[in-house]
Amino acid sequence: MLPALRPLLALLALTLTAACTMAPMAPLPAPIAPPAQAQPSTRADFNAVVARMRPVATQVCRERSPHLDCNFIVMLDDRADQPPNAFHTRDERGRPVISFTESLIRELRSPDEIALIFGHEAAHHIADHIPRIQREARTGALLGGLAAALVGADDATARQIMSATATVGARRYSKPFELEADRIGAVIAERAGYDALRGAQVFRRIPDPGNQFLGTHPPNAERLREVESAVARHRAGQPV
Repeated sequence: MLPALRPLLALLALTLTAACTMAPMAPLPAPIAPPAQAQPSTRADFNAVVARMRPVATQVCRERSPHLDCNFIVMLDDRADQPPNAFHTRDERGRPVISFTESLIRELRSPDEIALIFGHEAAHHIADHIPRIQREARTGALLGGLAAALVGADDATARQIMSATATVGARRYSKPFELEADRIGAVIAERAGYDALRGAQVFRRIPDPGNQFLGTHPPNAERLREVESAVARHRAGQPV
């Protein structure tokens, strides 16, 4: 084995989660009238949404990805030092895990917003994003390792090159994956009886990532339009 390729073994074990941190606002379409009493959501609101959303997410998962484990595990992180965040991962048995921080719950203003974010995280699993991102990271690391070997880089330099190319590979599809999760998540929320358009108003409040090079999330305006388009197709009886 070429010395420059040794770090690849560690990178091949790379484990990624589809994290969606609620991290200046871009121009957005005209807002929808807010609910009559928009106020911080509570743990009780979260539990009620989960009770409705989890079986629907399971059903959509079985319809679209019957090869996957569709028994969602939902966790609420109530540690006071955790920032607003929601993410999807898988446990050691491949079961999908959706986690919210309680600080995020307090940032949301309606069950529709909780439902849309829940649907988005469930959609990452349904669309099988984690292994797809891992494959891209491995490919990037391999290409970086080969390039490092060709130029005769030492182990330390090769490790840096491979880490950078793994990141590029992993993030290459991050934005398309986020938009795909927005589309599928909107459908899940709608099927559970929530208003995904009202839920998408959260994109008017969270910090906008813009359109940064190698950024992991699309601009908020693009995500809002994606949800609006998916809801229009779903309500018209068209496939999403």
